[in-house]
Parts: sequence; structure tokens; C-alpha cells
Amino acid sequence: PRDVFLVIGNEIIEAPMADRNRYFETWAYRKLLKEYFQAGVKWTAAPKPQLLDAQYNLNFQFPQTGKPSRFVVTEFEPTFDAADFVRCGRDIFGQKSHVTNSLGIEWLQRHLEDEYRIHIIESHCPEALHIDTTLMPLAPGKILVNPEFVDVNKLPKILKSWDILVAPYPNHIPQNQLRLVSEWAGLNVLMLDEERVIVEKNQEPMIKALKDWGFKPIVCSFESYYPFLGSFHCAT
Repeated sequence: PRDVFLVIGNEIIEAPMADRNRYFETWAYRKLLKEYFQAGVKWTAAPKPQLLDAQYNLNFQFPQTGKPSRFVVTEFEPTFDAADFVRCGRDIFGQKSHVTNSLGIEWLQRHLEDEYRIHIIESHCPEALHIDTTLMPLAPGKILVNPEFVDVNKLPKILKSWDILVAPYPNHIPQNQLRLVSEWAGLNVLMLDEERVIVEKNQEPMIKALKDWGFKPIVCSFESYYPFLGSFHCAT
């Protein structure tokens, strides 16, 4: 449940999701949550949003090319999906999107206090929804970025000393699946350790790039999962 729960250290945070269709999704995992809680895990639920019409820009239109990003969610109440964040030690990278607003990010930072630092990635994707196709930490000091969605010259200052690995353009995804997921789904890889990485077998450019960067790709046929709206991180 990558989208629903944000795991930070010994804490599981239920995300205040903006999608009305997913309002009760956490209930499916309640038995597991109780087991984790009884085992000592800290179990937190962010304030459940009302999801009134005021939460959404009802007349939303995508911005024209070159115009500032805007999103369908308003700042009526805090909302975020866990999948709009990724953690590296005490640093968390996040983005605003069509489900994550500034209030949601502010709530999370206040909740975590000074123990963790949230760094915002400005996405140029007009359909921004989850950070896994925008930015992906691969190993200490190495991060994979999408050249279409981010300006590498405007990344958070903390990344100035990191190796910025610019993702190659992906192989085309079959059209029936492309309507459901980003064409950059191949950037959504899964690290097993500092070297081994699981990558979709049809994304030859990504496989080659990872090898050139010194990683050990493990290819896996996973395009059949795309109709479920995601890739490796979304499924684990």
C-alpha cells in the first residue's frame, strides 16, 4: 500500500488522501496495523479530510506549456498521498501534486518536527501524481531524476553534492497501458541494496544506463501491472 501509508522509522502514518474513491482504503489493512501496533510500532492517522467540493478546483484546466504548475486540489484542508514522498535517512523529498497540497506537506513537517527535513521538488509534469516517476534515490549520494519533470539546476540545495543521474528517455509503453500510467513508469525502479536494482525488462535504455553507472540491474517483466496504475514501488 505505497500510496496509503507513509513509513518513517518506527512510525506508520495513514495519509489524508484527496481521492474520494480511496477514502476507506486504509480499513483493508486494519488487522495488520493492529498487529504492528501491538508489536511496538507507532501508529498515526493524519487528520481525515472532509473532501468537500471546496477541496477541489471544480473548473480545473491544465496550464499551458511554460506556465506555472497548478493542481486540482485546493488548500481547503491538508491532503497528501504517501507516494508523493521518498525518504533518505533523515531527509525526505516530496512534491506538490494533484493529491498533495502545501497544507499536507506542512502538516507532515510539523508532525515530524526537527527529526526529519522535507525538501520539495518542483515538478513540471502537468499531471503530477506521485514522485516515483520524477525522482528516485538509488544509493547514498546518488539520485535518479526525470529530465522532463524537473530542472536539475533547481533541485534542493542538499543535492548539490550528490551525483545527479539523468534518466534516459524510456522505451514506448503500449498505448492501452500508457493511458493509465506515465510513460516514465520505467523510472520507478526498486533498489534491493546499494547496487542491485529491479527494473522493467523492456526498458533497455534504463537497464544500460544503470549498468553504466555501476549498478547491477535485475530485469523483471512488469508491464502487466501497469493497468493497476503503477510499477514496482506501487506494488510493494
